[in-house]
Amino acid sequence: MREIVLDTETTGFDPESGDRIVEIGAVELFNHVPTGNTYHQYINPKRAMPQEAFEVHGLGDDFLRDKPVFADIADGFLDFVQDAKLVIHNAAFDMKFLNAELGWLGKPKLPWEQAIDTLAIARKRFPGSPASLDALCRRFGIDNSSRTLHGALLDSEILAEVYLELVGGKQPDLALSSDTSRGPSAEREQVWRPAKRPTPLPPRITDSEKAAHAAFVEKLGEKALWSR
Repeated sequence: MREIVLDTETTGFDPESGDRIVEIGAVELFNHVPTGNTYHQYINPKRAMPQEAFEVHGLGDDFLRDKPVFADIADGFLDFVQDAKLVIHNAAFDMKFLNAELGWLGKPKLPWEQAIDTLAIARKRFPGSPASLDALCRRFGIDNSSRTLHGALLDSEILAEVYLELVGGKQPDLALSSDTSRGPSAEREQVWRPAKRPTPLPPRITDSEKAAHAAFVEKLGEKALWSR
């Protein structure tokens, strides 16, 4: 089973308002194992970069000016993706932009059912808990210290690790049952309990205290809880 873990960076939130894709990063998985095959492309959006978007990903006008436009990379991107499932965090956002770009070129759009939304998976598995990529990295103990800014390829690599944890650990196909309570991620979620002491601590009660307690229990009679 071939899957592509994918992320995009854009100039904003809405392609219908003129926002465009400026970066695509993708990581290939085969049977839930990274193959080492990746796709990465910066894209000239042919418009100015809003300051709000620049502060998210750090991709400015000067850097993107000599990069190819989407029309130049579309065929190569589609050749890489083919019909593989697309694993995306908040898939509606990226699919909206990808299909807008493809639609403007008159190329076939990516079917919505081709996408696997890890945000939806995380919210279903951990209802009420934060489900951002950073929050899931903290939950699963995944190192995201290099993620000072959003970057499509780096975020795809991190998301690939998160996705494998969400579907049952880094080797989900080796599980003997669908019970994920034995998976490595579940073990981290269990409450820590100390190991039993090899040598029990000595009692701290004195002989006089023992005698006073015994006398008190005797006064309670045979039906007292202490006598059962």
